[in-house]
Amino acid sequence: MNHRPSRISSLIEHELSYILLREVEFPGALVTVSTVEVTKKLDLARVRVSVLPSDKEGEVQKKLDAAQRELQFKLGRKLNIKPMPYLKFEIDHGIENAAQVEKMLLEVAPQDNDHRA
Repeated sequence: MNHRPSRISSLIEHELSYILLREVEFPGALVTVSTVEVTKKLDLARVRVSVLPSDKEGEVQKKLDAAQRELQFKLGRKLNIKPMPYLKFEIDHGIENAAQVEKMLLEVAPQDNDHRA
């Protein structure tokens, strides 16, 4: 079994998180790399980022897309991976969805307690 894609995914996630934290500004938004998935051919890395608040997702996506080449270049120099997978940024809605589910559960929970009394 080839573990190289998962090792490269982990390296990219770690280094890209650091670069985004230190070198890219997202005014009014918290941007976190949630997962990185590298294809078996090592030609593509799907980078999923979570954005809070969610109304900043469009701005963040545009900024990441515009900075894609520069970020890929910086990663390539830092990690020395040949060839460096192409970075494709996607918004991860997992945290937002989890928050909505939790909110709905909290709204339902008091009603359940009332019916049991």
